[in-house]
Amino acid sequence: MSRLLISTGEVSGDLQGSLLIEALHKEAHRRGQPLEIVALGGERMERAGAQLLANTASMGSIGLWEVLPLILPTLRLQRRVGRWLRVHPPDALVLIDYVGANVNLGRRLKSQCPGMPITYYIAPQEWAWRFGEGSTTRLIAFTDRILAIFPEEARFYAAQGARVSWVGHPLLDTLANQPSREDSRRQLGLEGDERLLLVSPASRAQELRYLLPPLVVAAARLQRRFPHLRVIVPAGLAGFESCLKQAVAEAGVEATVLAAAEANRLRPMLYAAADLALTKSGTVNLELALRGVPQVVGYRVSRPTAFVARHLLRFAVPHISPVNLVLGERLVPELLQERLTPDAIAAAAVPLLEEGPARQSILEGYGRLRAALGEPGVTQRAAAAILDQLPAAAVPSTSAA
Repeated sequence: MSRLLISTGEVSGDLQGSLLIEALHKEAHRRGQPLEIVALGGERMERAGAQLLANTASMGSIGLWEVLPLILPTLRLQRRVGRWLRVHPPDALVLIDYVGANVNLGRRLKSQCPGMPITYYIAPQEWAWRFGEGSTTRLIAFTDRILAIFPEEARFYAAQGARVSWVGHPLLDTLANQPSREDSRRQLGLEGDERLLLVSPASRAQELRYLLPPLVVAAARLQRRFPHLRVIVPAGLAGFESCLKQAVAEAGVEATVLAAAEANRLRPMLYAAADLALTKSGTVNLELALRGVPQVVGYRVSRPTAFVARHLLRFAVPHISPVNLVLGERLVPELLQERLTPDAIAAAAVPLLEEGPARQSILEGYGRLRAALGEPGVTQRAAAAILDQLPAAAVPSTSAA
């Protein structure tokens, strides 16, 4: 039996990992190839059929000061995983995003097992932004193959000398059998001219502090302007609910806070029924766009982190939302750092809640985005490429074609 280790972190990595794991099991079954998958990830990956070595879904941060509380837990986790790997070495390694921890893991395993195939699936977005030359491109030294999900990502790494295949974006595989808007509205209890606003502020603990307050205050202002506006706040991680409820109450917005498990279960219906989302920058932007939900995107880090990034690291990018990055244009509104205020969020949101050119422009742009992300069947293509790299000794000689 082949043993495959998949490593990722944060909520988005857990989602992408779960989609890949399902595809790997299907492809291995089709080939008649016994497969064991062990993982560093989250509950979704475990439900998809992986043996979870550690839950890393909550171990993510952006910034310099923000990462400090995670240093010791990460080091302890790395030591524990290292001991396990010495006793149970995998036949192959797949890394999904989560650049710092995954680069360290990839380099260590390549040193210990030089012949082990290492695939980077969903590589860091340094094709869009980088802190100087030679930063995360170090992954090329230990990676045998990069499976790119964005066309520009594939071009960037190919130019750096990596072996790259563009497979497309895995979220395309989630679009089949989606509920209708009418059924979703009915099941969510939306009536008549009620409109639905989703507020999705956080998949990291730091985002509760920096993003949640302005987003919920803006939601309260929108609710006063649009009396028939229903507001739902899905929790990004288990344990976020109490903080979300407190912020909602303090902002004076009438809203339903969904626990993380309930939010995950209702996600297809929420996206099908939503008229607008106020959200953080990240994979959620692509999920909303592929389901036709207009959005206002915001992000903020601590002031010290922002100062260092701007003035010492000279960090500057034209866009931060994946939607805008892929299209190379400012399709969805972005409000960053000091510009992320309730007034600015509400001002950007109002035209998107009304039928008019602003809303129509975004919906038309979403069509261009979907065409740029490739074709469905992404996770099957990725799974086939990963299994093709397994050592010959790990593959049964009678495997099906």
